[in-house]
Amino acid sequence: MKKILITGANGFLGQHLVRLLSANGYEVVAVARGESRLAFTTTTPFRYYDADVTNDFLLNSILEKEMPHTVVHAAAVTQADDCQLNQEACEAVNVRATAQLLLSAEMYSRHFIYLSTDFVFDGAKGNYSEADAMAPLSWYGFTKMQAEGIVETSEIPFTIVRTCLVYGNTRAGTRPNIVTWVKDSLSAGKSIKCVSDQWRTPTYVEDLAKGILLIIEKDATGVYHIAGKDLLTPYEMALQTATLCQLDPSLIEQVDASSFSQPAKRPPATGFDISKARRELGFEPVAFAEGLQKMLADN
Repeated sequence: MKKILITGANGFLGQHLVRLLSANGYEVVAVARGESRLAFTTTTPFRYYDADVTNDFLLNSILEKEMPHTVVHAAAVTQADDCQLNQEACEAVNVRATAQLLLSAEMYSRHFIYLSTDFVFDGAKGNYSEADAMAPLSWYGFTKMQAEGIVETSEIPFTIVRTCLVYGNTRAGTRPNIVTWVKDSLSAGKSIKCVSDQWRTPTYVEDLAKGILLIIEKDATGVYHIAGKDLLTPYEMALQTATLCQLDPSLIEQVDASSFSQPAKRPPATGFDISKARRELGFEPVAFAEGLQKMLADN
């Protein structure tokens, strides 16, 4: 069975991915900054390393010691506004650390999987396929595009996985996502504002993890869009969340993007064409409503 090294293992996707790959018998090496937040038992034990991805000497030594078959690089600064306001720090993690990790992977590994985003697109057309031209509107999107370009120079087989607005149950120490934010806010009786002029294909985190598992199982290379199948606005997502959780939808105010003053510009309409992943990987995501039901059942 392949040994898989995962960066960003303490993060939202990282925690789900460590659990899924371990449950499927893979030998997992989890890498993240600080103490392990992976507070769950797994079928196959995993090893954890406290390492900042910008410490290329430490990352190189871990890869040299572990010799993983596959590196899944999920660590990144993903908050678009933070990236816009702290561009040098964002670039250090999203671009330079990716380049250094790839160099190490080329020496010690056989497959490099990179997690990217719908923010590499400008949102002018929506329903993006893997072949569409990138044109990011924000610094975050620009750094992810830069990193994609670096990964495409890889001397070992590589896969770029783009995803879109990931949601699901949070684990220890991870940030809220749109669904948990809506649920927690409405449960506390707080009014919220949600935009109805931005379109996304929200992705259930367990589907994203399963998509990566399929890529590992099939040794699939190239670019894949791994996302949900429903095209929705954040306002529509909020209403569905309120309905399913039996919360008050009148607390949700429908607004447009101009109501918010945010440092990073958001693409108006992204959403992904996932036909390639369906055809080549056998990937089939749940509907948004089903993802919400799975979240409630998993609580």
